[in-house]
Amino acid sequence: MRVVIQRVKSASVIVDSKIKSNIGSGLMVLVGFEPADSNDDIEWITKKMLGLRIFDDENGIMNRSVSDIDGEILLISQFTLHARTKKGNRPSYINAAASKVAIPLYEKFISTVEKGLGKPVGTGVFGAYMQVELINDGPVTITMDSKRKE
Repeated sequence: MRVVIQRVKSASVIVDSKIKSNIGSGLMVLVGFEPADSNDDIEWITKKMLGLRIFDDENGIMNRSVSDIDGEILLISQFTLHARTKKGNRPSYINAAASKVAIPLYEKFISTVEKGLGKPVGTGVFGAYMQVELINDGPVTITMDSKRKE
């Protein structure tokens, strides 16, 4: 399981020319799954993500988490996070989980994050063509991979 986490002032996702979800200050998270991912991967990523101290405290030091600031989260599925680019110029997505595996993992990730955050999160539409707009705050962008535990 891989995620790209961006600290944002705001973010939204548009599907079929309509805003599906939008958030204010918080995290915009792109997530990609691979076939070997499990609930353990979801739990590890969720705990790390919700605990990341990447928001400024009263002294301007990144010392607060998204939970500490009562921030919002937007979760977007993105299989291209598992692109392989070693050969040629056309990425291979062979390492990305198929929909039948990825959809239940995505749904479990959403519910796990909502439980940990204590409120609903915004989402995209799995497999849909989406347009994501955001104002990256900082910029702060962090990647995590549950298999590497980093």
